[in-house]
Amino acid sequence: MMLRFKQILITLCFLFTLQWASFAQQRNFEVIENKKIAYITKELKLTPAESQKFFPIYNQYNQEIWDLKKAKRGLNAPQNTNSFNGKRDVIAFDAKEVDVKKVYRSKFGQIIGQARASQFFQVEEDFINMLAKEYKSRPKK
Repeated sequence: MMLRFKQILITLCFLFTLQWASFAQQRNFEVIENKKIAYITKELKLTPAESQKFFPIYNQYNQEIWDLKKAKRGLNAPQNTNSFNGKRDVIAFDAKEVDVKKVYRSKFGQIIGQARASQFFQVEEDFINMLAKEYKSRPKK
């Protein structure tokens, strides 16, 4: 009886720990995404009206790029998709990423103009570089 209780308690503690880690990871992602949105808004000088139209399309773009990157790494990719001799064809994924960016540059351009739509991709890259520098400059634990 006591052994059974101990197993249940250990299982519950383990599940709680997994849930907490998942929540913390999700929270970190949300914080980073909020920083990214603020950075994009500032750098592209988006008005509130432009932001209201821009970010739903940005969210679609972001989801497509994430899905593409997961597939490129072999996560959630259907069999025989973009493969070459049984291996993932990285160039095909890169080409698809360029195609997605071209489509969304056009969509963004309808809202914020072509110049800022093209600038968006540099702003996004600048944010990623800034985030990487922040991460590297953190004290090691």
